Amino acid sequence: MREVRGQVVVIGAGIAGLAAAHRLLERGARVTVLEASDRVGGKLLPGEVAGARVDLGAESMLARRPEAVALARAVGLADRLQPPATATAALWTRGALRPFPKGHVMGVPGTASALAGVLSEEGLARIERDAELPRTEVGDDVAVGEYVAERLGREVVDRLLEPMLGGVYAGDAYRISMRSAVPQLFQVARTHTSLTEGVRELQAKAAAAQQTGPVFMGIRGGIGTLPLAVADSVRARGGEILTRTPVTELRRTPGGGWQVGSGERAWRADAVVVAAPAPVAARLLRAETPGAAAELDAVEYASMALVTLAYRRDETALPDGSGFLVPPVDGRTIKASTFASQKWGWIADENPDLVVLRTSVGRYGETEILRRDDSELVEVSRHDLKAATGLDATPVATRVTRWDGGLPQYPVGHHARVARIREHIARLPGLAVCGAPYDGVGIPACIASAHAAVDQIHGDTGGVEELTAHPVQSLHGGAGE
Repeated sequence: MREVRGQVVVIGAGIAGLAAAHRLLERGARVTVLEASDRVGGKLLPGEVAGARVDLGAESMLARRPEAVALARAVGLADRLQPPATATAALWTRGALRPFPKGHVMGVPGTASALAGVLSEEGLARIERDAELPRTEVGDDVAVGEYVAERLGREVVDRLLEPMLGGVYAGDAYRISMRSAVPQLFQVARTHTSLTEGVRELQAKAAAAQQTGPVFMGIRGGIGTLPLAVADSVRARGGEILTRTPVTELRRTPGGGWQVGSGERAWRADAVVVAAPAPVAARLLRAETPGAAAELDAVEYASMALVTLAYRRDETALPDGSGFLVPPVDGRTIKASTFASQKWGWIADENPDLVVLRTSVGRYGETEILRRDDSELVEVSRHDLKAATGLDATPVATRVTRWDGGLPQYPVGHHARVARIREHIARLPGLAVCGAPYDGVGIPACIASAHAAVDQIHGDTGGVEELTAHPVQSLHGGAGE
């Protein structure tokens, strides 16, 4: 392994860039993090509504992967880690809130009976045909919606798979790569004729493994406090973080290092980690690796908005559970709602007189809804919440948070694109990329990507190769994530 103990510049101070900086400092490097915006954290954003602390971005992290929880512990948040107070969610479909089905893998059931009450009788009967169908070849990759519809019928996709994937990617199940987004199911598709048989096998293995503990984890004060704590740790270890410092130039130097420019300022670096969104990474890499830049230019993004609402508790009655998902086929405006005060015990404890909830709107290709102003998004959210739950009170405060271009899309062939990007990057020593455009959009995936990038610039490509071959599955956190 190459020892990189000199100066390393990290471009981007989202959770991936901060995790990379944290790991680099552990390895003895001197680190400067350059961030174009006025804050750290990227899609992790703490905020408030009616004086209540809330998340205005991602609100939970997968705990069955070690990276995110381990980083939180490493930066002093161990005593603030909290699982959801309830993991019971609902599905608002066919005119009613229905208990979210159990016995499925990302919406794909092991038996038809697992979806009873959600699907029509015809839809349930169609699932049973899976055992009689000939094998469906998936080749190098396939759209998860296309494959599942062929095996089990479109109703499974439209009423369960779509709302689950929509919550993770704000995407279209009929475009999303099964290999990159749901790698467990892709392996089943490659090795089994019957999809339901393969799902039952996955469920049996999971049961045999006897995994204990929560699937998801939150942080008292909000997941948005994680990047702030990591940034504090980076600074305490001697790292420098500069906000409002957009990088305008990235060049190789004759001596084999790198020059990073921002306006009239420049930094010489022995290595660079680019932890920026795909369009920014493409612009920065174009001069030195046009092949990687061209691939990054092709990465598409979806936009969405989160509407956070606070109500007086004595005027509010909600169903039990953490919230609900909404299938697009039902024609509603919101795609999910999280009952934040019920999902996170710390919110209820800190705000006994308030009920906080949020809705999400916007999917890939939906542009009209996001052109509406904030007051309209609040009104359509209230309209749908009333229809779903009967909630008719007037909120005491609302807040709309827009994530324009917030979620990279993983279409069929995404894994091959990532492999090509990394082939180009590997030709330039001292350069690595990480973040949501590559190996998974969830927090653990971004941190795993950051760790692999740091290992790569030290000469260890094992982590990068593992992630490229086996991306991190990003699961849905129950409702409205």
